[in-house]
Amino acid sequence: MSRQVYNPFLPLNEYIPDGEPHVWGDRVYHYGSHDKEGGYTFCMQDYVVYSAPVKDLTSWRCEGITYRASQDPAYPELKYMYAPDVVRGNDGRYYLYYCMGGDYGYGGYTGPISVAVCDTPAGKYEYLGHVHYKDGTVMKKYICFDPAAMNDDGTIRIFYGTQYGYEEEPDFLTNGRLDDEVSMFGRTKEEILGYKDSIMGPIMVVLEDDMLTVKEEPRHIIPYAVKGTSFEEHPFFEGSSMRKVGDKYYFVYSSWQNHELCYAVSDYPDHGFTFGGTIVSNGDVGYKGRSFENKLNMTGTTHGSIECIDGQWYVFYHRLTHKSDYSRQACAEKIYI
Repeated sequence: MSRQVYNPFLPLNEYIPDGEPHVWGDRVYHYGSHDKEGGYTFCMQDYVVYSAPVKDLTSWRCEGITYRASQDPAYPELKYMYAPDVVRGNDGRYYLYYCMGGDYGYGGYTGPISVAVCDTPAGKYEYLGHVHYKDGTVMKKYICFDPAAMNDDGTIRIFYGTQYGYEEEPDFLTNGRLDDEVSMFGRTKEEILGYKDSIMGPIMVVLEDDMLTVKEEPRHIIPYAVKGTSFEEHPFFEGSSMRKVGDKYYFVYSSWQNHELCYAVSDYPDHGFTFGGTIVSNGDVGYKGRSFENKLNMTGTTHGSIECIDGQWYVFYHRLTHKSDYSRQACAEKIYI
């Protein structure tokens, strides 16, 4: 008789939020950030990977430290690696995409997307470079944050971005919000105002097979302005992740509600998305109709994705512990599409 597995499904002394699960071969690999027990800020530890047989999700194995922050050239000015994702390239190697940040996220909106590579899903990754243009210029268009990677039948797509509602405020240019963006994003007012839509929002860029070079210019997959759309109550915030189910693209993201993972659906990877619903809350909001105001659990930042494992779909996410945003543990639940 198989054992019952409970959340959090990893050892209680392990804190791996921002989960991105991927099945390769007969194992599922769980990638994510790495919090410290009782830590004072996000993502204080180096990346580790856990894996399990697709036939037995009670048997998770730690693959050890797979990549260190000190391998990135931004270290130690930026000491922490934020939410990563891994994709198998067309050359059969595995590519790790991530962004660097400092205490409390400082600097996390200002840098590029970094890339590391390995011959195996959970082996030791080596720094490869930054996502860049053909002339070698580092790509920093829009806000490079929370990159997610997808090999879409040979097309390499990276999804990223963050979004605040500042630019939908009627007095955006005079109420100090533009100055807030300058400070947060490390860009000039002229650059921020130079975007036709917004510097914020969910973005997609297509890469060459070298996994580094921009092939198609970055662009919004969902327009920034959400008022009057299906996204008005659950706008994109961060935590991009994309999965293809049949002929449909499912965009999974963390909404402005912050505690919930939502999804949108389209026939295309770069436009046409409509809001689908909320998959999971990392607290008890919605459970038996419970409202946010009456919640009993602590809620906060969430990030995750969905994966089909041995014929069953799951949502992977994280919950908060220690009454803190900084010690988050991996959780998963069965879902049905």
